[in-house]
Amino acid sequence: MSHKRVNVAIVGLGFGSEFIPIYQAHPDAEMYAICRRNKAELEACGAKFGIPKERRYTDFEAMLKDPNIDAVHINSPIPDHGPQTIAALKAGKHVACTVPMATKKEEIKEIIELQRKTGKVYMMMETVVYAREYLFAKDLYDRGVLGRIQFLRGSHQQDMDGWPGYWPGLPPMWYATHCVSPCLAILSDPAKGKLALAESVVCHGSGRIREEFIPIYGSPFAIETATFKIKDSDVCAEVTRSLYDTARQYRESFDVTASNVSFEWQQVEGEDPVLHMRGLPEHQIPRRVKVPDFAGRLPDPIRKFTGAIHDATHLSFVQGGGHGGSHPHLVHNFLMAVTGKQPAFPDAPTSANWTLVGICAHESALSGDRVKIPMW
Repeated sequence: MSHKRVNVAIVGLGFGSEFIPIYQAHPDAEMYAICRRNKAELEACGAKFGIPKERRYTDFEAMLKDPNIDAVHINSPIPDHGPQTIAALKAGKHVACTVPMATKKEEIKEIIELQRKTGKVYMMMETVVYAREYLFAKDLYDRGVLGRIQFLRGSHQQDMDGWPGYWPGLPPMWYATHCVSPCLAILSDPAKGKLALAESVVCHGSGRIREEFIPIYGSPFAIETATFKIKDSDVCAEVTRSLYDTARQYRESFDVTASNVSFEWQQVEGEDPVLHMRGLPEHQIPRRVKVPDFAGRLPDPIRKFTGAIHDATHLSFVQGGGHGGSHPHLVHNFLMAVTGKQPAFPDAPTSANWTLVGICAHESALSGDRVKIPMW
């Protein structure tokens, strides 16, 4: 690095604006530039957060030409993730990108090849593996409290009615990383180079969305449920996704069935998770637990963001600092990777595997066959 702090540019300022004050407070970052197509909204965001006018861009390609930008954090619409990541890596920038990595296999493969060629950091900003519920379950597993993991289950159900653009008719499994990632991350230890990867998947589609949505992506399913095999493991995982025409409160969840203690994410917002304790009288087996905050793992200036609410119109923010307090953890992990202090998690190959589970699952739902997941 030619300067002490990492100069970060954020692309996409709806959801993405939540990260601006975190970067501004982080000791290793300079919140350098912002990019949004809508000029009026760009200027309003820049004024709100004090971003200099000359560092406010409506053109993504023009922003990439700024040699002072070290890293680009992409929060644009899903169809832009692959092309914008590829362009940023080609421009010599480190890349953080919200989920999913891309929706096309060829884009995912190109991202991995470019990351290896350039040596730049790529990190998919998967929120669930830094949410307080996941961190709690992971800590229990790492300390041996859970015992042997026997089965894993993830669920992400969300009603997308009224959402604009590309959302209507989107295959549910194309946006599956929120439920896939914790099932693989809990068995991983990136510090030791141990990464659990899915090797094959079987998926069934169920139900039918409204007829006018079906031709958009050629996907009729209201719900997709997949079971995937984890490489070099006797553990399988099951994930369920829905986007339209399914009555369910917004829920991203993750359950661990284990030999000594099992963990179940809360069913509805406002409840607490449940631990099931083996060997007790039946009525004593389950108990609700208060999940602690893990802000202590972060630099002091950004600890407050695990519980801060910057946009109370989005449920993920209402839940606490964005997706279970995950946002400052994501920022910190990305910056530590860029400065060479620890590996990114998830890195490019891991992000690809987590994303490919969903892409291959949808292929399986359409064909009825088991689909092998590419290992790039």
